[in-house]
Amino acid sequence: MEREIVLEAKGITKRFPGVLANDNVNLTLYKGEILALLGENGAGKSTLMNIIYGLYHRDAGTIILKGREVNFASPREAIHNGIGMVHQHFQLIPVMTVAENVMLGSEVTRGYGLLDVEKAAKQVRELSRQYGLEVDPDALVEDLPVGIQQRVEIIKALYRKADILILDEPTAVLTPQEVRELFKIMRDLASQGVSIIFITHKLKEVLEVADRIVVMRNGHVVGETSPQESTESSLAAMMVGREVLLRVHKEPAKPGEVVLEVSGLTAYDDRGSKAIDGVSFKVRAGEVLGIAGVQGNGQTELVETLTGLRKPHNGRVTVKGKDLTGASPRKVTRAGTAHVPEDRQKYGMVAAYTVADNLVLNTYYAPPFSSSGMVNHKAIEEHARRLVKEFDIRTPSIFTSGGSLSGGNQQKMVVAREFGRKIDLLIAAQPTRGLDVGSIEFIHQRIIEERDAGVAVLLVSAELDEIMSLSDRIAVMYKGQIVATVDASKVTREQLGLLMAGVTEGVLEPEVTAVI
Repeated sequence: MEREIVLEAKGITKRFPGVLANDNVNLTLYKGEILALLGENGAGKSTLMNIIYGLYHRDAGTIILKGREVNFASPREAIHNGIGMVHQHFQLIPVMTVAENVMLGSEVTRGYGLLDVEKAAKQVRELSRQYGLEVDPDALVEDLPVGIQQRVEIIKALYRKADILILDEPTAVLTPQEVRELFKIMRDLASQGVSIIFITHKLKEVLEVADRIVVMRNGHVVGETSPQESTESSLAAMMVGREVLLRVHKEPAKPGEVVLEVSGLTAYDDRGSKAIDGVSFKVRAGEVLGIAGVQGNGQTELVETLTGLRKPHNGRVTVKGKDLTGASPRKVTRAGTAHVPEDRQKYGMVAAYTVADNLVLNTYYAPPFSSSGMVNHKAIEEHARRLVKEFDIRTPSIFTSGGSLSGGNQQKMVVAREFGRKIDLLIAAQPTRGLDVGSIEFIHQRIIEERDAGVAVLLVSAELDEIMSLSDRIAVMYKGQIVATVDASKVTREQLGLLMAGVTEGVLEPEVTAVI
């Protein structure tokens, strides 16, 4: 039976200053299918979707929606024509509630034209229950963790009854359980005739949920395939243009002296609830300690407390014997600590600053970038050019604003800044979030190189594969406490999953428990 075409992009071309983002791109979407769109950071995937959604105007080409040519001047027109988009970077107003964000642009009113926020909140509750995306419609977005904000974005698209749904990296901030729930939602929607374009870097997800796969590289479509015809390795090679190592190769760790020691650490979240409850652990030079756990069990607050972004209530933090309990972020940085934050846009960069300035955000005041109160622009520019090349940050210029880069290249910019100086301790929270397989391979190798050079590494990640691949020891957090510390080479994925759910009795054999 011939499938119904709901969307066609023909010969789409889009140029930005110094960049040809889309070069004669063709794409077809059928009714009720999940189409995965793969490609490296900067391959042109998001640009193409933003054109279809009316955020960008194409320089050439045609878009045909349900048999008629369209030229959306704004996302509002796309939404009114049944196209919804969940962006990689959240399009939410922090000071507004969930319900207010969801109804924004599709306001519900009652008598005298007043906004009916209660009705919108009721609809949000119904949608969140229906699709397993539980959120509090009355909560302020700025108070929600990253994973919950992502749920709000998905609900916002579903609220508008889109029959074409574009999901741009929707699983980048979701836990494995939340990803499974999202895939169920996607399959249910597709079975009801909704067509979905799913942009992701996670090859396992593509093979699990997609009906068809299109791969982009350097602004071109370079191939089309299906999950039945593909493997992770074949997809990675198509994306990058070479063979990619999907699991890092590393020698056994050779732990040295204790670099980071945390004793009885307690801290509260923004709502005054205890987020970290008496946490103690050590990280030694030359090892990676991974922190595993379902998002929302205190990992975010732990990293913020260790890096000076949150004040502890009790406990002690030392780095190489120096007491840094409650120290400022600058003091923590000057003590030889690098920090890759989980939210790059909130804590890792200044969007309006240039790439060059973002690469010295934590060292601009020190030689060679500054002397006697005078900024050395030449040194900053030379430093930026070196790191852009070394870390393959794809930018038209070092003077381009950091906010104009793709999400993956923003992440590489943050990682380059933190890895580009001499450090004793690396605290990396979700270091590969939003990165493509080639970039993940590179970052993983650099983390192991830092470990092998004697750096102590604390890795916090929602990706179990990442935790198990990079870690020498794994500490599992549940409800603000470390419920077990295990040998990464002996623990199984199933055991970690049980520990992450708070099940400890009878899970581990004695030889799996690691030395704390």
